[in-house]
Amino acid sequence: MTGTVEYKCPACGGAMEFDSATQKMKCPFCGTELEVEEFLRLQEQEEAKRAETSGVSELSEPAEVKAGESAQKPEEQKSWESEKEGWSPEEAEQICVYICQSCGGEIVAEATTGAMSCPFCGNHVTVRGKFEQDAKPDYVIPFKKNKQEAKAAYRKHLERKPFLPKVFSKENHIDEIRGLYVPFWIFDTQAEGDISYEGEKIRKWRIGDIEYTEHELYQIQRSGRIEFRHIPADASRKMEDTLMESIEPYEFSEAVPFELAYLAGYVADRYDVERKECEKRAKERVKASVEREFAATVEGYLAVSCTDSRLDVSKGRYWYTLYPVWMLNTTWKGKQYTFAMNGQTGKFVGDLPMDKKAFWMFVLPCGLILSVVIYAIVWLLSML
Repeated sequence: MTGTVEYKCPACGGAMEFDSATQKMKCPFCGTELEVEEFLRLQEQEEAKRAETSGVSELSEPAEVKAGESAQKPEEQKSWESEKEGWSPEEAEQICVYICQSCGGEIVAEATTGAMSCPFCGNHVTVRGKFEQDAKPDYVIPFKKNKQEAKAAYRKHLERKPFLPKVFSKENHIDEIRGLYVPFWIFDTQAEGDISYEGEKIRKWRIGDIEYTEHELYQIQRSGRIEFRHIPADASRKMEDTLMESIEPYEFSEAVPFELAYLAGYVADRYDVERKECEKRAKERVKASVEREFAATVEGYLAVSCTDSRLDVSKGRYWYTLYPVWMLNTTWKGKQYTFAMNGQTGKFVGDLPMDKKAFWMFVLPCGLILSVVIYAIVWLLSML
């Protein structure tokens, strides 16, 4: 196939985009809406016509990854399982890699995408490179929240912040809002744990003028197995892990098999963290969750300490998936502030500047009042 395939509107020929509100392909020029499946069917028919006229035989459809297929039990597996398929030549021609000269960020977008700003640093992306066939995503969670909702969430994020400089709300403006698909490695696994604790109970009583204290130590054992489904680990070094974890959770049940049509109107970050590296982070999250769940069952003790821990995380299945994120960048007093919104649920996070003068004007009077109250209580007790 020669040339670049565009997502053209069948009615007016304009560029179609994926609309997060209707979950359909929509033409911003004439308003035509099509279900993604219907749009892909029309694309296939158009491809078939091109193939007939150019003498090129139609390529077979790659096998679909099915979310409901059963997997071996993790404890029986010696390696991680995945069902992966590569990019077809047609798909590779439709996308291009854009590289930011300022921060080095690489994003994947339609080959017809024009000038854009980097979703990581806000600077203009000027270099376009040829797409090299990385691993093809298995699934994608389509955007459910649009740009206007991201703007509204940002404005709400600024509300009721007593220590936020007022001039920040008035003077700052959003440099760029960009819908970005962030690459994630998703893991299914299970963990077995055997943890020992030492619990302490204290009993006090008085006989006459003598006060007695009894310390009792108990050996506590907790063991069990916990299954984990769809543990995410972002596969982009440009995205802070803490930022991506802050906008969780995502509802993986709404993930659909990946199609390039979902990138229409958006860009995708190119993964640069290999699965094995993300696997380590996923295991750390699993172990922390097991320790937290086991510890929550140890109750009724004054103090509890862990004396021994054995945790084994089995290898299960994994998927390469794209998650939707709205990235917002704003600059104030020469410093850049980055905000992120979960493109599926609307959860919004981001750091804000603090008015130190307002903070101390609040803390010092409160501290003075608290000191007076404590002094008054001590004085009254001494008079009894």
